[in-house]
Amino acid sequence: MAGKLASEDLIAVAGGGLLHRRLFLKAGLVLATAQTATSLRAEEASPPKAEDPADPSWIHKTGLPFTGYGAPSKYEKHVVRNIGGNRTPQGDGVSWTPLEELEGIVTPSGLHFERHHDGVPEIDPAVHRLVIHGLVQRPLEFTVANLLRYPMRSRFLFIECGGNSNAGWHEEPIQRPAGAFHGLVSCAEWTGVPLSLLLNEAGVDPKASWVIAEGADAGLLNVSLPLSKLMDDAMVGLYQNGERVRPENGYPIRLIVPGWEGITNVKWLRRLHVTDAPAMTRNETAKYTELLPSGKARMFTFVMDAKSLITSPSPGQKMHGANVYEIRGLAWSGSGKISKVEVSADGGKSWAEAELQDPVMSQCFTRFRSPWAWDGKAALLKSRATDETGYVQPERDVLIKERGREGYFHYNAIVCWAVDEDGTISHVYA
Repeated sequence: MAGKLASEDLIAVAGGGLLHRRLFLKAGLVLATAQTATSLRAEEASPPKAEDPADPSWIHKTGLPFTGYGAPSKYEKHVVRNIGGNRTPQGDGVSWTPLEELEGIVTPSGLHFERHHDGVPEIDPAVHRLVIHGLVQRPLEFTVANLLRYPMRSRFLFIECGGNSNAGWHEEPIQRPAGAFHGLVSCAEWTGVPLSLLLNEAGVDPKASWVIAEGADAGLLNVSLPLSKLMDDAMVGLYQNGERVRPENGYPIRLIVPGWEGITNVKWLRRLHVTDAPAMTRNETAKYTELLPSGKARMFTFVMDAKSLITSPSPGQKMHGANVYEIRGLAWSGSGKISKVEVSADGGKSWAEAELQDPVMSQCFTRFRSPWAWDGKAALLKSRATDETGYVQPERDVLIKERGREGYFHYNAIVCWAVDEDGTISHVYA
C-alpha cells in the first residue's frame, strides 16, 4: 500500500491527504487502485457468491420476458426510501431519499422523498380541477386535459423540505445513514405549464400581491406565496422525470416553486386564490416560523440556502484500508448555481476545492468529487458549499449562534463525518 500512495500524482493539496481535484481524470495507477466506501446495507443484501464468474448460470438460459413497466434489479432491493413518522397508509409522516445509495443528480421518481400531512389522495384526473379566483378579472377553472394542451417547459430542480436535516439542532449528533438524516431533498426534471401564462389569462388585479395555494389532500394544505415569485418562474407541474407526476408527489398537478422550501411546492394543487395579503395559515405561523435569540421570529423564509453533503464515505458505509478514495457528495442552493464546493479531511483546518460534475444548473443538485489518499488514521470529513451569490455554507456553531436553539427548520450547517482507524464512519460535531 505504501507504494501506491507514493506515486508522484498523489501530491496532497490540503491536510489529511486531500489530492488535486482532477486526479481521477488521469489514467494509470490511481484509477487502478482507487476505492470507494461500500454500503453496509448492500453488503448485507448481497447473496452468497456461489456462481463461477467465468461461467455463470444465466448465460446458459433464455432471460426474462418483456414487462409493461420496468423495475430495479432484485439485487438492488435495499435501495428504498426510509419511512418515518406515522407508518399507516394515511397519516402524517415522511420518507427520506437514500442519497448515499444514488449517483448523478437525478433522483428516481420512486425514490423522491415524501412529506404527507393526511396521506396520499387517490385523485381521478378526469374529475380534478384547478381554480384561479380572487383578485382577477376572469376567474378560471382548468381540467387536467386543458392544462396538458398548454405550452410547457422543463427544468431540473431540487425540492427540499424546510425540516430537512433538523436533527442537526439536537445536542447530540444523530447516528443514521446520510439519506435517513438529510434525505428530505430530491432532484428531478419537472415539466409543466408556466404559472404566469395562467395568471395572465385570468387577468391579475393590480392590487394583488399574494396567492393562497391549496392542495386536494384531506387536510386541504394551503400556504401563502408572493405573486411576484409565481409570475417569475413557478410552474404547474404535470410531469416528473418524463412521466406523469407520481401520486405521492402530487398527481395529477403539483405546484413547482424553484428554490423555495418544499411546503410551498403544494401537491395535488386545486386552488389558487389571488389576494392582497398572506392568509397567515398554520403552515406559516405555527409551523415554518422560527423564534430567534432576539425574541423576533423568522417568517416567510422561503429560499433554501446553500448546502452540501458528503454521501460517500458516510455513516452506514465502510472504508477498507489505506488507499486512494473518491469523496462524493451533493450540493444545492435555492439562490442559484453552486459556484464552489470545498472538502476537508482534517475537520476544517484546511480545505481543497472539489471537482464539480457538469452540468452545473441553477436550483439543482450539483455532484462534487474529490480524490483522497486516506492513510488509515482517524480523519474528519467536511464539505462546504458556496453559491453564485457568494453565500457560504456556515459551520454549525455559527448557525446556532445566529439562530439559537428554538429553530426547527432551514438547517444547513456544515456536516462532519468521523472516519475511525477501522474504517467505520460516524456523525460528529467538530
